Amino acid sequence: MATQADLFAPSLLVDALVAGVDEAGRGPLAGPVFAAAVILDPARPIAGLTDSKKLSAARREALATQIREQALAWAIAQADVPMIDELNILQATLIAMRQACQDLAQVPELILVDGNRLPTGLPCPARSIVGGDALEPAISAASILAKTARDAYCLALHAQYPQYAFDRHKGYGTALHLARLVQYGPCPAHRCSFAPVRRLLQAVPT
Repeated sequence: MATQADLFAPSLLVDALVAGVDEAGRGPLAGPVFAAAVILDPARPIAGLTDSKKLSAARREALATQIREQALAWAIAQADVPMIDELNILQATLIAMRQACQDLAQVPELILVDGNRLPTGLPCPARSIVGGDALEPAISAASILAKTARDAYCLALHAQYPQYAFDRHKGYGTALHLARLVQYGPCPAHRCSFAPVRRLLQAVPT
């Protein structure tokens, strides 16, 4: 009988139905955090999968299309700004990861999560892998889907609030973003619990 440790032995992972999980958007000052889960099809390998941050935007989009077309199952979930502000970004991220796993059309036999924390309530055994988005193809695929979904959200946010230039910084705390925050103040999409936004709100006279 296989033990819990044996579940992660390389010999038992070969034929297992493995889901990779990753997130995008933990660090930005605005918008939801996105998480994706992907079960790749061993019969239809996808070349070029790696950490989404190492890919150009055009290459990410091309790979995202391939993943959606060729994976056995995939799902994308998000935790919104009110949840982030209420719980904190880590807990919100873990909730989004769990939801992505639960939304998969197939139940995996093993879940591999990028990072060093695991969500609770997963449908099968799981392990965390630091730097997994560059090591495990299924996690790489999840990182690409999460990143492209969040980037698409930021482009839509830019159309709604063009003064903040979300199309350029994607919500991260760049010099440009911070300057626009000071100039215009936070918009409804900003995370009030994050220090740069919180300081601006505290500075507003009541």
